[in-house]
Amino acid sequence: MGAAKGERGMEKARRHEEKVRRRAEDISRFYLRAGRMPSFSEIGELAGLRSKNSVSKLVGRLEGQGVLRRDEKRRLIPGPAIGGRTVRVLGTVEAGFPSPAEEELSDTLCLDDLLIQNREATFLLKVSGDSMSGAGILPGDMVIVDRGLAPKSGDIVIAEVDGAWTMKFLRKKGAQVVLLPANPRYAPIRPKSELKVAGVVTAVVRKYR
Repeated sequence: MGAAKGERGMEKARRHEEKVRRRAEDISRFYLRAGRMPSFSEIGELAGLRSKNSVSKLVGRLEGQGVLRRDEKRRLIPGPAIGGRTVRVLGTVEAGFPSPAEEELSDTLCLDDLLIQNREATFLLKVSGDSMSGAGILPGDMVIVDRGLAPKSGDIVIAEVDGAWTMKFLRKKGAQVVLLPANPRYAPIRPKSELKVAGVVTAVVRKYR
């Protein structure tokens, strides 16, 4: 009797955990689709909860699991469990003459939201070579590439030219296409037979330490 009761209790707990997991996935999908966290009322709609108390309990549980967090103003922000790496924005810094500075929290910012427009079409590449140094892209940097963007003249693109891959500025003039480096030591590339653009570079990531 006791064993059966224990098994029923374990099964009930398992179903509850599965329900919480599905609700976390719903919130994660909402965040990825809308680019923001849902409000309490929206969380209630996603989870099928009408009671504010039930929503509060769910939010508390999801906070404990790392799905949600709160910033200094108690606003909901994404936690590591759904890929939300938020960083505090403390204001601006003067890059010219020195000026007095005060630390003031102006907002929180998710780096994914800042750097990535289309998650499904975005990938990272590590840079080797210095042909784009004049554009501020150095060996060892990581470039963020969006393969969903239509390449325009002036974009930095990742392209396959006559069977070889490269990263260059795309320049179009009529029917003519040329790939330009950002370093005078390298020559422009004019496709002889084939050019395939795999994606447009949208950001550069560099670590100093």
